[in-house]
Amino acid sequence: MAESLNAGLYSPLTLAYLGDSVFDLIVKSHFVFAENKQVEKYHKEVIKIVNARHQARFMDTYMDRLTDEELSVFKRGRNASVHTKAKNASMAQYKKATGFEALIGYLYLSGNKERINELMELMWNMPDEEES
Repeated sequence: MAESLNAGLYSPLTLAYLGDSVFDLIVKSHFVFAENKQVEKYHKEVIKIVNARHQARFMDTYMDRLTDEELSVFKRGRNASVHTKAKNASMAQYKKATGFEALIGYLYLSGNKERINELMELMWNMPDEEES
C-alpha cells in the first residue's frame, strides 16, 4: 500500500476485518521466512498465534504499552457489537481479539507499519501461557 488513509473514518469492525488479514499474513510470513517446511507444519505453528485467546492474552499483557490513540482504537474494536464468537474462546476474549485486530487494521491503513512491527516484536517475545 503506497499511501495512508484516514483510518479513523472506518468502523471498528471494518478495521478488525482488515486487521485480521494483515495479522494473518504477518504471522504466516514470519514462519515461512524462518524455515522451509510442509504447509501442515506451518499451520500448526500459525494457529497457536492467530486465534482469539492468544490475541486477548497479548492485549492483557501489553495494553499498557499502547498510546492513548491506540488504546482508543482498541476499545472501539473491543466494544463493537459483534454477532459471532470464536469456537475456542470466551466472548470477552473474542472482543479483545476484535479490538486487537481493529488496532492492526488502523495502523495498517494509517501507514504505520513500523508500529505494527514493534507490536509484533512484543508478540514474538511474549511468554508462553504457562510462563505468564
